Amino acid sequence: MGEYQGKSVIVTGGALGIGGGVSRAFANAGASVTVMDIDDDAGDALVEELTGQGATAQYISADAGTIEGCRATADAAIDAYGGIDVVINNVGIQPPSSYVDAVDLPEEAWERIININLRSRFLMAKYSVPSMRERGGGVIISVASVQGLLSMPFVSAYAASKGGDLSLTRQMSIDFAKDNIRVLSVNPGTINTPMVWNALEGTGDDLEQGLIDSAKTHPLGRIGEPEDIANVMLFLASDKASFMTGSYVNVDGGMMAVGAWAGTVGAAGSD
Repeated sequence: MGEYQGKSVIVTGGALGIGGGVSRAFANAGASVTVMDIDDDAGDALVEELTGQGATAQYISADAGTIEGCRATADAAIDAYGGIDVVINNVGIQPPSSYVDAVDLPEEAWERIININLRSRFLMAKYSVPSMRERGGGVIISVASVQGLLSMPFVSAYAASKGGDLSLTRQMSIDFAKDNIRVLSVNPGTINTPMVWNALEGTGDDLEQGLIDSAKTHPLGRIGEPEDIANVMLFLASDKASFMTGSYVNVDGGMMAVGAWAGTVGAAGSD
């Protein structure tokens, strides 16, 4: 029996990238996983993979930027698995077309990014916390970003959404502490995912060269993999982290440890 046997876990944006890695990790640890995504092919394939390995998982095709999508996902987890113990707010977008300043960013793009990256966190709490209260507690973990701490040019909506995510984490941890519900965030550095590939496209970089250049900005000399985030999630959602709430963990290869004055750094011993 896995560490999460009997636990019901929701992963938003859970079919690919970081979300796919997190969904696999919790399913392999024994959890009953509800994968929410809009990529039906990827979602169906992941659930088929997991159930074929003897894990318990279901796919819900739902838009995290809508009330209906978040409510339907919470309801599906409750109906299938009797309740909700853990919510992983992974879903997020950073469209290549959004790499413009605030003047040139269309209002519709701002609203879409904020709805998916931030509003979904509020909505998933709204529809999941009542079940967690009934079960005596729970854990909510958001995938925020190092861009919620520092920023870069031309990402006004994305940066605002990630900064808001970290602030909402702090605030909800206060409200729900009395219910034994812990609320935390993880700030990834550059992770090898389709979203990062799309973001590099938005900057105009060659993908391969862009990944090489991104690796150089991390003191460990590489970019992360979805499993790097998933491993931290497994810890944070467990009783081993029972005294942690209202805080964030940087999983960034040391990126946030480097001051702007330091320039580009590579792995130890490299140029």
